[in-house]
Amino acid sequence: MVVGAFPIAKLLYLGVRQLSKPVANRIKAGAIRSEFFKTYVCLPPAQIYHWIEMRTKMRIMGFRGSTIKPLNEEAAAELGAELLGEAIIFLIGGGCMVLEYSRQAANSRRKEEELNETINNLQTQLGELSLATETLDAQLREVNRLLLAFPAPDKK
Repeated sequence: MVVGAFPIAKLLYLGVRQLSKPVANRIKAGAIRSEFFKTYVCLPPAQIYHWIEMRTKMRIMGFRGSTIKPLNEEAAAELGAELLGEAIIFLIGGGCMVLEYSRQAANSRRKEEELNETINNLQTQLGELSLATETLDAQLREVNRLLLAFPAPDKK
């Protein structure tokens, strides 16, 4: 993340990350207490995670055809709540990254617009100076023509 230039943004980012952990812990505790949340939000991902983890471990150890028993409800609820908490922390961190990226993109866009405006102003000034130079050149030619038109003074 590009927050080195702005210590306040870095401090805010760290604050959000620190606040996300207690929020995740609170949600985990609520998930374990609520029967609906436990049954429909915590248990399915925990069972899937357990099944994938155990299947991978069994394949690594060479047991290809083994059946995998599901976790008991209490262990699955705990694992599901843990997965939910980690997902919340991950989403908050990802959100912080997206916000920081959009902030940096806006700053970059603003700087580019300022640079384009400066270039346009310089081009305008260059055009005005070129016109002024041509005007002065024309006036100088006119003065030289008038000087040459005067008769030369007699030398005695």
